[in-house]
Amino acid sequence: MKKLKQITFNPSQLLIVVFSVFIFLGTLLLKIPISTTESVSWVDALFTATSAMTVTGLVVVDTGTAYTLFGQMVILTLIQAGGLGIMSFAILIYMALGKKINFKRRMVIKQALNQTSVGGVIRLVKGLLVYSFTIEVIAMILLSFRWVPEYGWGDGMYYSLFHSVSAFNNAGFSIWADSLTSYVGDPVINIVITFLFITGGIGFTVLIDVWHKRKFKKLSLHSKLMISGTLIINLIAMFVFFILEFQNPYTLGALSSIKDQFFATYFQAVTPRTAGFNTVDIGSLNDSTATFMLLLMFIGAGSASTGGGIKLTSFLILVLCVLPLLQQKSRINIGARSIKAEVIFRALAISILSVLLIFSATFILTLTEKAPFIEIVFEVFSAFGTVGLSMGVTSDLSTLGKIVLVLVMFFGKLGPLNLAFSLAKPKPEKIKYPSEDILTG
Repeated sequence: MKKLKQITFNPSQLLIVVFSVFIFLGTLLLKIPISTTESVSWVDALFTATSAMTVTGLVVVDTGTAYTLFGQMVILTLIQAGGLGIMSFAILIYMALGKKINFKRRMVIKQALNQTSVGGVIRLVKGLLVYSFTIEVIAMILLSFRWVPEYGWGDGMYYSLFHSVSAFNNAGFSIWADSLTSYVGDPVINIVITFLFITGGIGFTVLIDVWHKRKFKKLSLHSKLMISGTLIINLIAMFVFFILEFQNPYTLGALSSIKDQFFATYFQAVTPRTAGFNTVDIGSLNDSTATFMLLLMFIGAGSASTGGGIKLTSFLILVLCVLPLLQQKSRINIGARSIKAEVIFRALAISILSVLLIFSATFILTLTEKAPFIEIVFEVFSAFGTVGLSMGVTSDLSTLGKIVLVLVMFFGKLGPLNLAFSLAKPKPEKIKYPSEDILTG
């Protein structure tokens, strides 16, 4: 017992332990008879709990039919805890009890929310919880205007609540097996759901920054990059998706009205950035479209958001490195600000570790599964980016294949760099060696 009390964890290790504990508890709750309407294996329960906790949305059994109301509420609780962050709720409880938030707890929050310093993390958590619950309640009310008349007060309000929480947290879980394909041209569903996952995916630091400063010029560089980058990538994605799928008789080609085609194009262009909902059949996409979506899923959402991926800012930093290199400049400048070298190293490390994780998982699945290669790759990218889109092979995966995706979702949510930090033993540099050139390119 004394040895157990002496065990200490760094912030990255503690984050992994806490997530693991919640996934374990979620697995147990989803396995008990009160949670299911049919027999669900331990692996499927683990897969579902991990998918919910990491706000991914990949499913091996139908959420609406395989789980009871209690089971669905367990999933919804895991989504909320995983999306907003377990540590955020822990801090809320500490503040309610009047306890002091010490430096170690602030360090854990910093790690959980991908912040660069501990300064202001408590204020960020407070804003995060207030904005999140406010947005979810407003969205639930708006969705109820559409679903209450269709399903009645009880089911209509429940469906509105479930999809509001799932969308804002970029989880992609839906009560219906075909996700939102029945509402492909519905303006209310399309606008509200996309607003939720774009808002949740842009990052809480950006939302708070916009709320307090109101004007674009006064925003931080991070907020400017996130807003501009999100707008540009979404517009490019809409254009590419429409061009590639316009003549596909199983997706856009099957829609007769221009309105339906527009909403389908818009929805599927923005959902690969970790949202997971779909209004067209993902399994019927052209290979070229699916390949393009791999890039969107890899990029993911913003830092301190409910989404996954390497993060949009990491991608933009790497892209912006290219031009100064070609111009033989030693610094990267954006506007009137220069980017620190450690920021570039961090973005590069995240990207390389992510590529290695994706490659390893893809290699293993090509050995264990008999699905087409594009479907396997799509599944891995979706799991890593905590997206939840699937070309239809998730439920057919072998036991080993499901476990591989569980690990990919887990480290995709927490970030490969967190895993590296949890294993690393940092040592202060005492010696500075002379530099020497290495030929590259």
